[in-house]
Amino acid sequence: MASAVVPESAGKPGVLARQRVVALPLLPQQTMSNHTHAAPAAASFQTTRADAHPFCLVCSRSNPLGLGLEFTLQPDGSVVAEFISHAALEGYSGLLHGGVIAAMLDGAMTNCLFAHGWQAVTGELTVRYRHPVEVGAVLIVRAWILESYRPLHLVEAELQQDGCIQATASAKFMERS
Repeated sequence: MASAVVPESAGKPGVLARQRVVALPLLPQQTMSNHTHAAPAAASFQTTRADAHPFCLVCSRSNPLGLGLEFTLQPDGSVVAEFISHAALEGYSGLLHGGVIAAMLDGAMTNCLFAHGWQAVTGELTVRYRHPVEVGAVLIVRAWILESYRPLHLVEAELQQDGCIQATASAKFMERS
């Protein structure tokens, strides 16, 4: 299922709309420029991640100080992971640190590229913090490829909490040589 964003405070002047995600049927995957490479099987995706990021702060289970996010490949080619944040990751009291949010979004986009068989490094990352993210709640991070012009890939991600988009990111990745 894809998601649409519906402002909860639509029509209220001076109120910043908090966005709620509503499930919609998926549309056929976008055609990406210079991209005819289909997503590999989930086992191949996991192998690529383990080989490329054996001790990653975001996605490795081998890093005792890491987040250990386990991304799963979705039928539409995106990747998704769930995570329960905790107080050791907060900045302001009760709120997840913005750097942790950025790392989760960047890691999701990297894993999306792994799912398509590409290893690439972040060349540019833009994060938009829409709302504070509370610690102790379930977070869902999702990433998808917007366009690919090999060796450059444009990727986007979002972080949801309680069905609301709390942060979004877009990035440019360059394939490793």
